[in-house]
Amino acid sequence: MRRRTPLEFDISVSADKKKRARARGMSGAVETSSRKCDQAGCEKPGKYRAPKSVDNPDEFHWFCLDHVRAFNQKWNFFDAAAAPSPDEQVQADGVWGRATKPFSGSSEKLRNANPEGRAWHRFGFDDPHELLGDKATLNPASPTARSSQRRLPPTERKALDILGAKDDMTKAEIRKVYKALVKDLHPDTNSGSRA
Repeated sequence: MRRRTPLEFDISVSADKKKRARARGMSGAVETSSRKCDQAGCEKPGKYRAPKSVDNPDEFHWFCLDHVRAFNQKWNFFDAAAAPSPDEQVQADGVWGRATKPFSGSSEKLRNANPEGRAWHRFGFDDPHELLGDKATLNPASPTARSSQRRLPPTERKALDILGAKDDMTKAEIRKVYKALVKDLHPDTNSGSRA
């Protein structure tokens, strides 16, 4: 039998399934487990794992097939948790068991809870969106917004001042002004005078 080098490996799905099937049977048994069944008085191999508690799902009991079936029939996730109902548990699981706080609310208690949350009110604004001014509803992706928001470098600003162009002019309008000035000021049209 030819031995494979470390660089010869099969990454196909079927090869992975075969490899996993060796370690775990279709029944969920861990065939490589050398533990004994955790049930008192049972000497069979413990190839099936079952969680020890709801609070610590990383610790397991190891049972034989008969005892894991009995354990699964009695297992109730909500048995230890007396306070929350299943609906409350589902709602808590939606936020990973962490309590959430509202950003704002109508009650005076919520408004005064975080004074920095209403900093805009101290500056005399009734609506926080007023801080943005005239450009509050302007779409930044539109061509008019991009051209009006763009800051020109000093060299380009000086060139526009020389041309007499305005800030709101388009490229085509600037080109027209430039061509008109070229026709008027070119040395060939002024008998060679560079002035």
